[in-house]
Amino acid sequence: ASGIGIVNVSRGGGNEYRLSGRVEPAVDAKAIVAAVTSGRVEQILVATGASVEVGQSLAIIVSGEAATLRANADAAVAEAEAARLVYQRDLNLVAQGIVARQEMEASRARSLAADAAARAAQAQVAASGSPDTSGRLTINSPIAGIVSAVNITPGGVVAAGGAVAEIADPARVELVFNAPPALASAVTTETRIQVTGTSRNFDAVVVGVAANAREQSGATVIRARSTAGDLPPAGSPITAIVVTDTQEAGLTVPADAVQTVEGQSVVFVVEDSGFRATPVLVGRRAGGFIEILNGLSGNERIAGTNAFLLKAELAKGEAEHGH
Repeated sequence: ASGIGIVNVSRGGGNEYRLSGRVEPAVDAKAIVAAVTSGRVEQILVATGASVEVGQSLAIIVSGEAATLRANADAAVAEAEAARLVYQRDLNLVAQGIVARQEMEASRARSLAADAAARAAQAQVAASGSPDTSGRLTINSPIAGIVSAVNITPGGVVAAGGAVAEIADPARVELVFNAPPALASAVTTETRIQVTGTSRNFDAVVVGVAANAREQSGATVIRARSTAGDLPPAGSPITAIVVTDTQEAGLTVPADAVQTVEGQSVVFVVEDSGFRATPVLVGRRAGGFIEILNGLSGNERIAGTNAFLLKAELAKGEAEHGH
């Protein structure tokens, strides 16, 4: 019959689990941007839904604390320069025999200490957002993406560590499932799963398993990535089938390959003259496959897709029935 898919008998069987989850932004594809120092919001430069690039300005705040840090850094740089000039002068005077070498070495130590203090002060300024002398600093986006939330208002005050905006890259998403605790040891990275989205089915591979990730429920979190290209948008609900405890010695066939004829489970084995309905003893069903406990050797080629057409032909005598 036309339209019949031919497949090989597979080896392997296992337990099937159904998981529920969501499409979420990848771990490094979302950011909650926070203010490093407290201050007053002077200007907001983006809005929810706006597209931003790495380093793009999100907001400007004015901070008295940042102004103090900048002033201290400027003073430290000036002190370091003064200490350097003193050391340079003493170095010249030592060469002329006017100043003792001990005094020159002391001024050198003071110059080195002043340089170190200046570098530390400048590092604090950089860490606080590199404010100008008025304490005005710009908060920038650490990633490219879409602004999903703006948590400040013009004229408001933001605390140190307070959220300014939330950024997410919608193009970089992953699959996140909640699973029973028992699956933590049964599922490993590279385990393949079958996922059902809002509009289509696709295959995925596990990239991470975290036991007891949900403290209240003790649930295991399974992260996976698609092997079939684009994913549904972030926030979309999904379900998945994962097969564990795979037994390589067992035989399995696609679920569509097993048909019921006269109350008996059969598969249609390919022969030179066509197909032969061969009785089989079936076991567990998992991941779209059925375990075959008896009736096949494992070397056969059988009808898979549309095997039900052969069942209809068998009733008309066009396929051979084996006993």
